[in-house]
Amino acid sequence: MHLDPLGELVDAARHGDGPAINALVRETQTDVLRLCAHLGSQGDAEDLAQDAYLRAFGSLHRFRGDSQFRSWLLAIARNVCADYVRTRVRHRRIDALRVPVPESAVSLAGEVEWSNLLDQLDDDQRIAFVLTALMGMEYSQAAEICNCPVGTIRSRVSRARAHLLVLHRDAESA
Repeated sequence: MHLDPLGELVDAARHGDGPAINALVRETQTDVLRLCAHLGSQGDAEDLAQDAYLRAFGSLHRFRGDSQFRSWLLAIARNVCADYVRTRVRHRRIDALRVPVPESAVSLAGEVEWSNLLDQLDDDQRIAFVLTALMGMEYSQAAEICNCPVGTIRSRVSRARAHLLVLHRDAESA
C-alpha cells in the first residue's frame, strides 16, 4: 500500500506503462501548468510544463519515493522555471543595452502588472509566494518542494508580501 496517492501509477510508469504515464500527467497537469504560468510565463507555461514532464519521466527511475510524486514533479517544474527566468533575465540585460526600458511596470489601463512585480522578487521569495499565495499550497508542501524548512518558507512569503506592497505602491505613484 502506497502513502502517495499516485504511487501505483508511478510504479507502473517506471515499467513503461503508457496509460499510467498519461494518467500521471492528467492528475498533475493543472498544478504543473499553474506553477509554470506563475513562475515562468503565462505564454510559455505549456512549453515549460512539457519540459518539466520530459525531465521528470526521463529521471523517473531515480525517484525514490521519499516525497510524494506531485511534490517531486513540482520541484522539477520549479527548476525548469528557474532556468527559464535566468535565461530571460540574461536576455533582458542584453536587450537593455540596445533599447530603453520603460520607466514603470504599469499597464495601459493604469493597473500594476503583477507578473512584472513578481519578476522583481528574488527567486526564493517568488517561488514561496507563488506556491502558497497563488497556488494555495500549505507551507509544509511548499517546503517539501523547495527542499527547505517550513519556517524558511514562512519568512520568504512574509518578505515577498512586504516587498510586493512596496513595489505596488511605487508603481502606482509613478
